[in-house]
Amino acid sequence: MSRIVGGVTVVEGSENKLEIQDLARFAVEDHNKKEHASLEFVKVISAKEQIVQGVLYYITLEAKDHHRKKIYETKIWDRPWLNLKEVEEFKFVGDAPSHSTY
Repeated sequence: MSRIVGGVTVVEGSENKLEIQDLARFAVEDHNKKEHASLEFVKVISAKEQIVQGVLYYITLEAKDHHRKKIYETKIWDRPWLNLKEVEEFKFVGDAPSHSTY
């Protein structure tokens, strides 16, 4: 996969990539701290990335809110040379399909 500076590209196999899963967990934890929430990370659904003075990740994830599985979208700016990750956005998209396993 070639990366295009400024362009948004799909992260192939993102649901299985440890780096993407770690970023999704980081976003859920950040949301929980800021909102005094208790979401529990379930899985990554998809991810895209954009190269902009680091990498901007757009991740769609599934998390449990008590016993209900819900879908969220998050935007995380990762600048590893500064050892800095920031959650730019974390928003509820909708309920997860009921046929989801786990």
